[in-house]
Amino acid sequence: MYPRLKKDRPWLALGASWASFIALSIPYRHYAVDFTVADYLFNSEGNDWTLQHAWVTETLLHEGGRSFSELLAFLAIGGLITSFIRPSLRRWRRPLSYLVIAIAASTISIATLKQLISMDCPWDLARYGGELPFIGLFEMRPGNLPDSACFPAGHASAGYAWLALYFLFKATHPRWRWLGLAIGLAMGVAFGFAQQLRGAHFLSHDLWTLLICWTISALLARALLPLPEPTVAVTRPLAHPLNSNARPSS
Repeated sequence: MYPRLKKDRPWLALGASWASFIALSIPYRHYAVDFTVADYLFNSEGNDWTLQHAWVTETLLHEGGRSFSELLAFLAIGGLITSFIRPSLRRWRRPLSYLVIAIAASTISIATLKQLISMDCPWDLARYGGELPFIGLFEMRPGNLPDSACFPAGHASAGYAWLALYFLFKATHPRWRWLGLAIGLAMGVAFGFAQQLRGAHFLSHDLWTLLICWTISALLARALLPLPEPTVAVTRPLAHPLNSNARPSS
C-alpha cells in the first residue's frame, strides 16, 4: 500500500501561481498582448485566417490531436482496468486512477466553463473579418449579441490535461517527472498554437486553460497520489575495523 500524500502542500505554490498570473494580466491587458499576437498571425496569413482549414492545423493538430489525446486516455483507462485484474499491476491502481480522474476533471471543467462564459473567437470579430465587436472577459455582454463558446481554450485542454503526468511520475518515478511535464506542455502548446493560427483562440485563452489544468492536477494529486519513497542513506561498518590498542606485529 502506498502512504497517502501528506507532506506535499501545493497551496502556497498554487496561490503564488495565481497571484502572479493575475498580477501579470494587468500589463498583459494594458499592452493588448492578445491583439498584438493575433494581429501578427492574421497579417502573416495575408489578412485572412488562411490556415483555418489547412491540413496541418485542422486535420493533423486539431482533429488528429484530439484523437491522439483520446487514445492516450483510453490506454490509461485500459491500464487502470488491468490493474484490477493482474495482481502484479496493483501498485499502479492508485496512480492510474489519479491520471484518469485528473484528465477527465480538467477537460470537463474547461468544457463547462466554455458553456458558461460567452466570449467570441478571433475569427468572429470585425477586426479579423468577422461581424462582432470585441467584448472582454470582465465586460458586460450586450443582450443582442449571440452566445459564443470560445473561452477558455477547449482543444488546448486535450494537451494541458496531461500535465497530470508530472504529478504521477513525481509520486512513482520522480526522475521521470520532468518528462511528464514536457509531454503535457508540448501537447498543450502544439494544440493551442494550432488553434491560434486558425483564428479560434487568443493567447490568453490558452494561458487560462494551462493554469486551470495545472491547478486541477495539483489539487487532485494532493488528495489521491502517494508520496515518493524516501531515499535512505545506508552506512556500512568497516569489514576490519582498526584496533587502536593493538600492538603492531613485528
